[in-house]
Amino acid sequence: MKLQDILTAKPKETGNLCRPYIIAEIGVNHENNLNQAFRLIELAKEGGADAVKFQTYKAGKIASKHSPSYWDTTKEPTKSQYELFQKYDSFSEKEYRQLKEFSDKLSIEFLSTPFDFQAAEYLNTIMDVFKISSSDITNLPFIEHICKFKKPIILSTGASYLYEIEQAVEIIENHELPYSLLHCVLNYPTDDKNANLGAINSLKHKFPNAIIGYSDHTLPKDLRTLETAFILGAQILEKHFTHDKTLPGNDHYHAMDKEDLKYFRANCERIIELYGNSKITSGQNQEPARKNARRSIVANCNIPKDTVIEAEHLTQKRPAHGISPVLQNQIIGKKTIVDISEDDVLQFNMIG
Repeated sequence: MKLQDILTAKPKETGNLCRPYIIAEIGVNHENNLNQAFRLIELAKEGGADAVKFQTYKAGKIASKHSPSYWDTTKEPTKSQYELFQKYDSFSEKEYRQLKEFSDKLSIEFLSTPFDFQAAEYLNTIMDVFKISSSDITNLPFIEHICKFKKPIILSTGASYLYEIEQAVEIIENHELPYSLLHCVLNYPTDDKNANLGAINSLKHKFPNAIIGYSDHTLPKDLRTLETAFILGAQILEKHFTHDKTLPGNDHYHAMDKEDLKYFRANCERIIELYGNSKITSGQNQEPARKNARRSIVANCNIPKDTVIEAEHLTQKRPAHGISPVLQNQIIGKKTIVDISEDDVLQFNMIG
């Protein structure tokens, strides 16, 4: 299913877990190499991603030259945002159109997060859905501008208070646009203890018109963070993606690779199978247990014909081939119409 279709579908509680929509966030892990970007798209497709996402920015438009780092500088030693963004901002409209065409050939959806008005303008011509970064959730003029394109919006909510999310959502809803909110912790990497996945349920409650998802910045390890988010109801899952997690740089070490993605996709299918649905019932597979592991009313002693049945005449034993113990109070006080031997399973044709 296309992302646009997911976002335009009205959120509803079905009692089932549906296959999650997975966005492989390539970001700038292409490192200005178009062939590497193509290869990352191929790997994401092979791993089972539904979409790839890039980041479209120019250093001079996103950060001042005095903007400090907010990431783990033992992993990415660059201490200036401006300097870091300069390293990876050489792709222009031409390259993003090529990435879009390549993605289309592989039947994987293309997305890129714009970080300035010019980027938003040309990305609008090649994308059906806009992604807005957590860092722009208070950039209300920018959100207003993107809303004018009249396309569904995915908004990450990292580092936000509830009122800030509400302010951004108000603009989107005023434009009557479908949208998704991704729970996110804007910390690279995010410690497990800070993931706060319970916020997924809060977002579902506070924003019933939104499709809720999760953008993950924890270390991949066994991907239990993503699995938990999925079980909690995150329908869209986004995580940074790389071809080599050992590479230096801000977005490689906390990313997943193709094998991680394949493992996670397979686990999702198993979780869906395990979850089943929310209906409380006894399936066909439990019929043998219903018939043989449950109990019937059984004679606790010999009970001659024409005996008024009393409680001490009865016990309860397996299998459930006779009168259910549920009806014991209705059996007491009735007369036997045949001789009943000790350990006989009582049937309705034995009593009057």
